Amino acid sequence: MENMKRTVTCGDLRKADDKKTVILNGWIHRIREHGGISFINLRDRYGITQVVVDSDSPAELADFAKNLRMEFCIAVEGVVRARPDTMINPDMITGEIEVVAKAIKVLSKSETLPFMIDEVQKDGTPVIPNEDLRLKYRYLDLRTERMQHHLALRSKVTLATRNYLCDKGFYELETPTFIKSTPEGARDYLVPSRLYPGKFYALPQSPQLYKQILMVSGFDKYFQIARCYRDEDARGDRQPEFTQIDMEMSFVERDDVLNLTEGLMAHIFKETMNVTLPEHFERIAYDDAIELYGTDKPELRFDMKMQDAAFMADLGTFQAFKDAVAVLPDEKGGSLSGGSVKALVVPGMAESYSRKKIEELEAVVAKIYKAKGLAWMKVTGTETEPNLEGGISKFFEGKAKDVCATLGAKAGDLLLFVADTKKRVACTALGAVRSKLGKDLNLCDPDKWAFVWIVDFPMFEWNEEENKWDTAHHMFTMPQYKYHDTLESNPGEVKGDLYDLVLNGYELASGSIRIHDPELQKRIFKIVGFDEEEGQKKFGFLTEAFKYGAPPHGGIAPGLDRLIMIMCREASIHDVIAFPKNSFAISPMDECPGEVDQKQLDELHLKIVE
Repeated sequence: MENMKRTVTCGDLRKADDKKTVILNGWIHRIREHGGISFINLRDRYGITQVVVDSDSPAELADFAKNLRMEFCIAVEGVVRARPDTMINPDMITGEIEVVAKAIKVLSKSETLPFMIDEVQKDGTPVIPNEDLRLKYRYLDLRTERMQHHLALRSKVTLATRNYLCDKGFYELETPTFIKSTPEGARDYLVPSRLYPGKFYALPQSPQLYKQILMVSGFDKYFQIARCYRDEDARGDRQPEFTQIDMEMSFVERDDVLNLTEGLMAHIFKETMNVTLPEHFERIAYDDAIELYGTDKPELRFDMKMQDAAFMADLGTFQAFKDAVAVLPDEKGGSLSGGSVKALVVPGMAESYSRKKIEELEAVVAKIYKAKGLAWMKVTGTETEPNLEGGISKFFEGKAKDVCATLGAKAGDLLLFVADTKKRVACTALGAVRSKLGKDLNLCDPDKWAFVWIVDFPMFEWNEEENKWDTAHHMFTMPQYKYHDTLESNPGEVKGDLYDLVLNGYELASGSIRIHDPELQKRIFKIVGFDEEEGQKKFGFLTEAFKYGAPPHGGIAPGLDRLIMIMCREASIHDVIAFPKNSFAISPMDECPGEVDQKQLDELHLKIVE
């Protein structure tokens, strides 16, 4: 029994292996006694094999088996035995066989588990312990079939990515992990230098500047499975460290980047899930996405587009609609009307949606998106003689045909409205209602992969708190050429050569064509409030490189964690990362972040200030 090294895995054996002598290594998944026979389900990452200690086994082996417990790590030597047709287990890949044990060796014991591995309820749905418990005992959670599947898929996606891009002539190149701090957007993680007291490295939020410099260096096709770090406030499923598929190309225009990314996604899905994606993805301009879906991350697995309902301000007597679209004088003596009335027709939900459910939708609108409220009506009657009931219907008495004809509504439909003097508020608020309805009504096909490009983003956004312009994405984005002459005079109208890839309502990738002209780059710095001295101090090494024959270039960076999350139909990236932090950026398993001793602080010339 000394040499009990496995000869096969727990997922290898089939009926053709009948009567073979094999050695298995793995963990005891389940164990049960029946009629003097011990049945052991032995598990490794390849599958589960049933091991049997028969009633005619030596007494010593039978007694030994009775003392085994779940998650003991054991080695088993035995003979493969084909199961009778009536006893084949179709739920196991090895269900045609079992292994009759001749010898068992305990490689290591396990204490009582804090939670069961792959426990299921009576209806077959998995029991998933709370996240902090799972993260505290992450090594046990990683033994589950769910996590084994997710990380296996992650490995396959990474390999497929490398194969595809290398076949397209890309080099995989590493950029520095210790970089100069150039704070913008999220906060940097800082690393103090022991050799240079008072100076710090930063962990990269992205490889952005270095991959652009690689383009200047003549490496025209670069990629990296890049680790990135952002010191963000605790929220949602954000991670302080994450992974992206970082790509950059020279001598390209927007379509070249989009086509390359579409090909990459098609390759990944075909190689890892045998799913065929369309050759090209739909493209929607940013402004249209906001108008139709209320977000630049639209969920397209169901239709239900928002509509312009400004006509209802004149059609009825509902004052909130009239106020929203009223023409008001502006500060310069002109007129101003930035308001909007947006409508959503929810097919067949007039009877199903109670007042309570509508109030839940209204809470989303008012509390989160600061709209004044959610107006509603139900369409009753017949196709030829529709009626409006409930909500604001009294303000549109006798106008049912006009409302239904314009909005394309029919009997049985629920009509929802948001009106606001700020068009963006009306759009985003009703867009949030649309998203909630999609989830609440199970409108999204889990087997559908709805990719869409969002293009023509605004280059700048007005920062009301600081009373200045900020870049919508980052400062190295090329403004579309037709706006180059009006950058300074009208920043709010400038569109950037930007593009986001959205999948099933999640932003999957963001990219742009980059600035390669140092003078244009300085203009952008100035618009967002960087004087020449500050721009030189923070980004001078980039603009200096641009002086030496920088090629036109652009890139994109799909989020690997987010991609795997969507492919695995999970709701959080925590479930597709081997060792994630929780929503408070803490690791319960190793209690990271942790304190360091005084000697380390002294060496780094640091002092903790309470």
